[in-house]
Amino acid sequence: MSQWTTVCPLTDILPATGVCALVGNEQIAIFRPRNDDQVFAISNIDPFFEASVLSRGIIAEHLGELWVASPLKKQRFRLRDGLCMEDESRSIAHYPARVQDGQVQIKA
Repeated sequence: MSQWTTVCPLTDILPATGVCALVGNEQIAIFRPRNDDQVFAISNIDPFFEASVLSRGIIAEHLGELWVASPLKKQRFRLRDGLCMEDESRSIAHYPARVQDGQVQIKA
């Protein structure tokens, strides 16, 4: 059974940015799109290049959904579920994320 893992204080993630955390053996990109308590967690690995870069991508909104664009070739991944906009077969893992008592937690 998965458990919640505390990663960092919410204040360590600036609004409109992402960070990378190693949770177990997984590199997880954690995003804080706005200046509130909403956070998202997806794999940090760009499946097109097998590179650990997604946490450095640009967050954008498209048709009411939040996405991150890979800094390499700009493929977009939906933050809520890891779906790849350009190629669904390259979608990535997503993880439940929350803020509890000011701490970002991931369930992986």
